[in-house]
Amino acid sequence: MLSIGQPQIKLLEKLCNAMSVSGDEGEVRRIVLEEVKPYADEVKVDALGSVLVHKKSVGRKSLRVLFDAHMDEVGFMIVHDDDEGFFQFETVGGIDARHLIGKQVIVGKNHVVGVIGAKPIHLTTAEERKNTSEVDALRIDLGPEGKANAGDRATFATKFKRVGPSIMAKAIDDRIGVATLIELLKNAPKNIELCLSFSVQEEIGLRGAKVAGYYFDPDLAIAVDSTPARDLPDFDGHENFTYNTKLGLGPAIYMANSSTVDDPRLVKFLEETAIKNKIPYQFRQPGGGGTNAGAIQQSRAGVPVVSVSVPHRYTHSPISVSRVEDWKNTLNLLHTALKQIDPSLVKSKL
Repeated sequence: MLSIGQPQIKLLEKLCNAMSVSGDEGEVRRIVLEEVKPYADEVKVDALGSVLVHKKSVGRKSLRVLFDAHMDEVGFMIVHDDDEGFFQFETVGGIDARHLIGKQVIVGKNHVVGVIGAKPIHLTTAEERKNTSEVDALRIDLGPEGKANAGDRATFATKFKRVGPSIMAKAIDDRIGVATLIELLKNAPKNIELCLSFSVQEEIGLRGAKVAGYYFDPDLAIAVDSTPARDLPDFDGHENFTYNTKLGLGPAIYMANSSTVDDPRLVKFLEETAIKNKIPYQFRQPGGGGTNAGAIQQSRAGVPVVSVSVPHRYTHSPISVSRVEDWKNTLNLLHTALKQIDPSLVKSKL
């Protein structure tokens, strides 16, 4: 079994602290390239900016298996300079504006520090207070000498923290998937032809993965992501049937979401692998949201796909929380499955 030690934690910290808002993923891309080149047989950066990695197998008729994790994160784009250090912005990806007021951010390639400001409650009318969470009422304040250009990306300034059994950071979605793929490459089994897509622009439409799926033309694909945990106290008295993954219960195997019905053969194979090897797992119940599997499955003549995610709390907010043990169990489920996978799996009837 593989372990999550200090080197893996340090890599995840480096990845989470980097700024790579959709469409400008260069900071994470540079880290990925540095990590994968010593272990890969082929590394390519495609026209959209995704990092495509190929590791050859030993056998002649090995399965071509694609793993995908997205490099991008939600954030902001500067759209106008209002003078005196105030900048209008738009959100990039799905962000709840209620999270924004008073949050520290970093802007541009130099990580200029700013804060998202709004009128203080003392100076607003009751009507204005109803609308203060609207993005068009907010500004990024960089101070009177602060500089930014239209098109510059910004994101939350939260720094990675390890707190006991937990990881706390921005962009756990999906830097934890990126780190997982790097570990799989470093420990790649010989029985499969391993293809890795570190994709761009997932948060704004699964764009990079669509290109990667076409490029690799895999026999099957697994999207490795981070999924919302719905395990906070429920005060409305209703049972929770959707998004019911929980921290501490292991990797979440998908069955269906808004973009994909996961291949039942792959779902069953992962479940049986987990049971046989005593790896904790859970099912991510059908619901909204989606992963890059939705784009990959429709490439060329179609690809059998499944998604596996590390659960986390507080999705697309300034800070998310995951458990190290869930990450370790996700890594080991995927690594064990790779070692045991057989071509007959995708030749069997649906």
